[in-house]
Amino acid sequence: MHLFYNLGIALFDLAVSLAAPFSKRAALLVKGRKTVWDTLGGVSLEGDVIWVHCASLGEFEQGRPLIEAIRKKNPSYKIVLSFYSPSGYEVRKNYKEADVVCYLPSDTRANAKRFISTVNPRMVFFVKYEYWYNYFRELKEVGTPLYLVSAIFRKDQIFFKWYGGWFRKILNNVKCFYIQDEKSAALLDGIGIKAYIVAGDTRFDRVAAIAAAANPIPVVENFATGAKVLVAGSTWPADEQIIASYINNSAKDVKLIIAPHMVDESHIQQLERRFALPVCRYTKVKGEIGADVRVLIIDTIGLLSAIYRYGSVAYLGGGFGKGIHNTLEAATYGMPVIFGPRHLKFKEAIDLKEKGAGFSINDSVEFGNLMERLWDDENKDYLKKSGEAALEYVQSMCGATEEILKLID
Repeated sequence: MHLFYNLGIALFDLAVSLAAPFSKRAALLVKGRKTVWDTLGGVSLEGDVIWVHCASLGEFEQGRPLIEAIRKKNPSYKIVLSFYSPSGYEVRKNYKEADVVCYLPSDTRANAKRFISTVNPRMVFFVKYEYWYNYFRELKEVGTPLYLVSAIFRKDQIFFKWYGGWFRKILNNVKCFYIQDEKSAALLDGIGIKAYIVAGDTRFDRVAAIAAAANPIPVVENFATGAKVLVAGSTWPADEQIIASYINNSAKDVKLIIAPHMVDESHIQQLERRFALPVCRYTKVKGEIGADVRVLIIDTIGLLSAIYRYGSVAYLGGGFGKGIHNTLEAATYGMPVIFGPRHLKFKEAIDLKEKGAGFSINDSVEFGNLMERLWDDENKDYLKKSGEAALEYVQSMCGATEEILKLID
């Protein structure tokens, strides 16, 4: 099986190289991997080194609280941060809390040996669900402890299938799993793995810290004051169609702040055309927004996590596509969270629904009916209690970072 695995890695690398002239993502991956050894050779990695690996940007946000806690607790430690995906590396390549930020070289035996001997980490943290056989095996052979943090498992994963024996061996290279929930614990128990701690998800620590440190955004604050505000974040066209249908027919005291996932000019223009009422772009605001404007489009990136605080209700995009975006960024401000049907792989979305703080919708009719219930002046407790449940959920789940930090002297 090892032979077939290595062959699969080689074929994938070949496919990426062939795709590079036609795919920006593939080109970035090929180019980025070529620079890894020069990047590592350009810094001193003497002393204690902690290596943190993230697949992409979402996993980075889970690993970030741990990185920053390590930096605060042990300033002399060197931190190497690696990414698999260009979407993570390209956004965070200048992250100041890491001494080195680089791509993870392809998972070959030679690359694993070279990377690990060059970095020479004291301990290694992989975030959530990256399982690379050659890297895991090499770490085991050289005696470097490997920890998987914010890990979560599902019964449909290959590790838990009758034919997944070889893949289960990969997990045996991990010294300890810091897992998110008891369901994951039961799955690990079922395959004989006992080295785990139910610590929770470090993302809760991250969103709580963001909320505590968020700076005011005067333009948004002035727009939202005194209104019922729906904040729609990371939306895609399918989400935007539903939201526009609602807001075009809603009461005059309802306002919308919408931050689309795509902020290129053509998409922003398309989004503007969906609305039959006055719209304003965030980047075009000079002075105060007109009193007749009921839709504020956030046509820039980096503000969404702080903007949620100005809402009464949040809508998270992606639920009609590959999957919803981060519900916790909104829930930490104590508001109900709405999302589309494709959310079943997201534990926090399921949890929010169970606690009466999250709501899934399938179409514009369901969305409109839900919004009317939330805004209902005769049933104000519905909105209040669902928001309180969201905040209580986030607060109750904080603390994973401190649990993991106990490993570090």
